[in-house]
Amino acid sequence: MNYVDAVAALERRSNYERSGRLTSPTLERIETLVDLLAHPQRGYQVIHITGTVGKTTTARAASEVLRAAGLAVGTYTSPHVESVRERFAYDGREITEDEFADAWEELTPYLELLDPKGEQPITWFEATTALAFSWFAERAVDVAVIEVGMGGTWDATNVVESSVAVFTPIGVDHADVLGAIPTEIATEKVGIIKPGAIVYTAAQDQDVADVLRARSAELGAEIRAEGLSFGVEEARLALGGQQVTARLGHDRYPNLFLPMFGEHTARDAVLGAAAARALLGESALEHEVLAEAFGALHLPGRMEVMQRNPMVVLDGAHNAPSAVMLAEAMPGSFTWDRLLLVVGVMADKDVEAVVGPLAAIADAVIATASSSPRAADPERVALAARAAGADPIVAPDVAGALSRALERATERDCVLVTGSIYVVGEARERFADLPR
Repeated sequence: MNYVDAVAALERRSNYERSGRLTSPTLERIETLVDLLAHPQRGYQVIHITGTVGKTTTARAASEVLRAAGLAVGTYTSPHVESVRERFAYDGREITEDEFADAWEELTPYLELLDPKGEQPITWFEATTALAFSWFAERAVDVAVIEVGMGGTWDATNVVESSVAVFTPIGVDHADVLGAIPTEIATEKVGIIKPGAIVYTAAQDQDVADVLRARSAELGAEIRAEGLSFGVEEARLALGGQQVTARLGHDRYPNLFLPMFGEHTARDAVLGAAAARALLGESALEHEVLAEAFGALHLPGRMEVMQRNPMVVLDGAHNAPSAVMLAEAMPGSFTWDRLLLVVGVMADKDVEAVVGPLAAIADAVIATASSSPRAADPERVALAARAAGADPIVAPDVAGALSRALERATERDCVLVTGSIYVVGEARERFADLPR
């Protein structure tokens, strides 16, 4: 089997999920699958990460710290920007096409065995999760850093036996599935906490923090919160990123260069570092180890600068909390004469809540849509921008929207492309062959 065939077979499962025929969430399918696979996820230690925003940055930071400390690390994140292979990494390197095809071929007989036996076949995300578990076991990793797909309790990743659970900031997203208010969502997400685990959490609203504390106390887990057990003491703008001073426990780490923009990314990175430090036995990390780890961080589509003069920034902010963070971070990270916003949102998101804070900082707005069948109509996006006081124009596709923005931009302007991972992925193709 080749890579193209493997991805096509995986996508057929995605089409089934989107058909609406999947019903209530359950771990039964993934539990049966990993049982057949002899529980590959039990062959290594696990850091398990949930939350609403910043999960991938936190996961990659934890992975880089563990790698810099000399461990073999597998990393499983979502969503991807351009290729499904981005979700799987070993030693900081994403899975190759041949490795993906081989892993899928090995997994296929188990999927075909289980599909006819259940009311529903193994889903797209369950299949990729099982593939990650098996590939990590084959690579004999010491640690796997696992990011949930959605939620916690019923997420397919929640068959892991993690000793460290991590919570990035929790807000409202996937309200139709997880709940309409943060405490409902937190109640679902705390399902990743295992008895006796160490729980690291970003700063949370008080009612969310109460949910985390109650569940941790119930399971005898030790909770360590941002501001008390770890935190960012300083994050200042630097060429190509920011200079960060971090505190982990009683140890202080000044002047760490992070090649990413936005104070929220610095906080995510320090959260990941704190979780990694816990797994390493609480011994103080050498400054050089943390500096190496932070310096290696790069995530596509997270305040990513694609060109300058005019500057083009891509960010996959796709829900209300991430849109607010991006709107706050942009003026502190970049300067411009005018900000031109290219924005497209998925139809199942709160379009107004995503577009509103971003349109409020923009001088011009171009509403668009990705090629995904789940993308919101650009006219709906434009309506949300008008409600925020903008006078948007509409471009039916991302390539056209980006071209119109670049035609209007001067060398001192900034073009921000955001609102959806799909929009960012399609915009990124425009710059694929350019040196950065």
